[in-house]
Amino acid sequence: MILSNAVNRIRERVEKRRRYNRLIAEIESMTHRDLADINGNRDEMLRGAYREIYG
Repeated sequence: MILSNAVNRIRERVEKRRRYNRLIAEIESMTHRDLADINGNRDEMLRGAYREIYG
């Protein structure tokens, strides 16, 4: 039971990290033009990605 709980927590952390890395890669791949088109701020988007995944 304890071992399975630990394994589940590790799996959840790994999945969160994967999702976070995907979001970061998507944001980082945006050009300045892309950001201007959506009136986006890269720093705010990166902070938002962190909050989205980790709370």
